[in-house]
Amino acid sequence: MSALGKRLLVTGGAGFIGSHVCELFLDRGWSVDVLDDLSNGRREQVSPGATLHVFSVGSPDAARLVREGGHDVIVHLAAQMDVRRSVADPAFDATSNILGTLNLLEALRAAGRMASRRFVFASTGGAIYGDLAIPPNVETFAKDPESPYAISKLSVEHYLAYYARQHGLDPVSLRFGNVYGPRQDPHGEAGVIAIFCSRIIEGRPLTVYGPGTQTRDYVYVGDVTEATWIAATRPLPPVGRLDDRAFNVGTGVATSVNELTEALMRVTGRPVLVEHAAPRLGELEHSYLETAKAQRVLEFRAATDLRAGLEATFRWFESRSLSQAAHS
Repeated sequence: MSALGKRLLVTGGAGFIGSHVCELFLDRGWSVDVLDDLSNGRREQVSPGATLHVFSVGSPDAARLVREGGHDVIVHLAAQMDVRRSVADPAFDATSNILGTLNLLEALRAAGRMASRRFVFASTGGAIYGDLAIPPNVETFAKDPESPYAISKLSVEHYLAYYARQHGLDPVSLRFGNVYGPRQDPHGEAGVIAIFCSRIIEGRPLTVYGPGTQTRDYVYVGDVTEATWIAATRPLPPVGRLDDRAFNVGTGVATSVNELTEALMRVTGRPVLVEHAAPRLGELEHSYLETAKAQRVLEFRAATDLRAGLEATFRWFESRSLSQAAHS
């Protein structure tokens, strides 16, 4: 897809993954609109070349932007993404993740532009399959989510398949592993690597929930951004069953939390105390992804190994800490 005159809308574009996606498309010549209510995203993370619209995805303003924006691609990253909050308040999770998405899809349908818009959805490659799946998780595995968050992501995938079959939508679902990297927020809805980097810098203990033997597929944000570009711009197989337009995006490598803490301390050269706490409700025991389909169809393979990704991530957190100290 030629970049000449191409327009992109990124929901959640002021956030961790979204800001990286915006930068990549801008660098490759696209015009970029950002839709973000700044509840988790940060205004300063929006690239100067992008146009920021401070709306919620469920708002009439967001629907109007989708109807009238003339975007060639929509990358839908905005979401309630905290598993613990979804367990505590399933209705809020569904309102944000399901109804917010339906607001965008109905706006596309009302504009009569479904068939001419690629809709890239950020799904989940771990939680969607559930704990009964024996990893590595393959796209065609039965889906048996363990949390309202994962249920909402799967529900959206079903809606995308419906809109594709009935209304001509051009969707693709990217089932991300555990994404980490620069700009991830170590507070609130944060990944474990961001939290651990901040605690190591502060010299505080690392808290591991459960025995630390639980595994995840940790994938660097630069790789996820490249996968998003490919999914947004290249021809895809015809729409059919639910999994036909779904792709796992990860490394295919299982890393336990205990292994992660050891790797971080090796990379940083800063040993810290590790404390254990009770397991958290709704979280999986083991999850890593089979990535052969993405390699075959998208010609995508994650290029950043864990050590290199941890080094780049920690350098960013360390640099930010030094900058904050200098300005305090």
